Amino acid sequence: MVNLSFSPEDAVLVLEDGQVYVGEPFGACGATTGEIVFATGMTGYQETLTDPSYDRQIVVQTFPHIGDTGVNREDPESSRIWVAGYVVRDPSPVVSNWRATGSLDDDLIAEGIVGISGIDTRKLVRHLRSAGVMRAGIFSGEELVDADGREKTVEQLLERVKATPQMQGLSLYNEVSTKAMYTVEPCGDFEGKEPLFTVAAVDLGIKGMTPHRMAERGCRVHVVPSTITFSEIQELNPDGVFFSNGPGDPGEADAVVDLLRQVLDAGYPFFGICFGNQILGRALGFGTYKLKFGHRGINQPVMDLTTGKVEVTAHNHGFAVDAPKGEPVASPYADGRYGKVRVSHIDLNDDVVEGLQCLDIPAFSVQYHPEAAAGPHDAAYLFDRFVDLMKSSKEGK
Repeated sequence: MVNLSFSPEDAVLVLEDGQVYVGEPFGACGATTGEIVFATGMTGYQETLTDPSYDRQIVVQTFPHIGDTGVNREDPESSRIWVAGYVVRDPSPVVSNWRATGSLDDDLIAEGIVGISGIDTRKLVRHLRSAGVMRAGIFSGEELVDADGREKTVEQLLERVKATPQMQGLSLYNEVSTKAMYTVEPCGDFEGKEPLFTVAAVDLGIKGMTPHRMAERGCRVHVVPSTITFSEIQELNPDGVFFSNGPGDPGEADAVVDLLRQVLDAGYPFFGICFGNQILGRALGFGTYKLKFGHRGINQPVMDLTTGKVEVTAHNHGFAVDAPKGEPVASPYADGRYGKVRVSHIDLNDDVVEGLQCLDIPAFSVQYHPEAAAGPHDAAYLFDRFVDLMKSSKEGK
């Protein structure tokens, strides 16, 4: 065990394998634990912090300078910050942006997000890339002192870390989902007009930009809780059904897998992203597995195998679908009940499956985030594919 000197004025990051980093508090002081992961985006930290898929995760920013554009009230992807903790190297001492309404540090403090700065994040990320993501804890202030006023030992902090649940085996989508349905009306060129299509979007941890992207294409989007029943979806009379991104282990999502099978059996056009891709994979009969360190950031290269086009895409996932790449195969569930399916997208960094396309039913999904918040916009065409799928189904093609 490493013996390091620290005081209550410091912040201490402890990994479950015993690595320790001593830095300065950033955001709130206190204690937090979770799975530690890294995000590679140079921009978009506000969208990262408010992405519900980061529930119970401590996020390390690989880009060293964070916070220079402050925070505003336009960029959040949900109503709150979801990360369990935040790790940066050099937080900006000033805010310089015409849209800023405050500083990142103040926002973290206001929402009680414990963070650490001033550590070697490059070393940390290199370690996570080789050892894999793991549980960790950030401790500062009074959390570094025991009841007798003595500074806690690393061993005591490590005990807290090891008491934290592993991400594998956790069901979290109900924790982040909306509790009541809300509706996003058509906007942009379609504002004030009758919707072209109605979408039931099941919120498993949805980002705010996602229904907005559909609304820009003339859709009325009913964002519904993860606990919705199939009969309640039918009552909305949707032209298509969407399953969103979300946190946790897709292997612990039997209820939404069953829900999706009812959607597919009824013939509704379906589009899923991220967690929704994993749920489609499971509904078709494929397995899922945990990645060593996952994909997180806004600069991941993906090839669309249906067109040969390479896209730079936004990711946030630690699990993936285990499906065969190459020629289409019969979906394993119930002796090919859903017909043929093919892997439609792959990650060019590590060949991980990034999309599925059903050939005999109107359903497809991708593992990444085409809503592009924050950027890039290479994958926006996927929302057009969904609209085309709903149009073809409505016309009986």
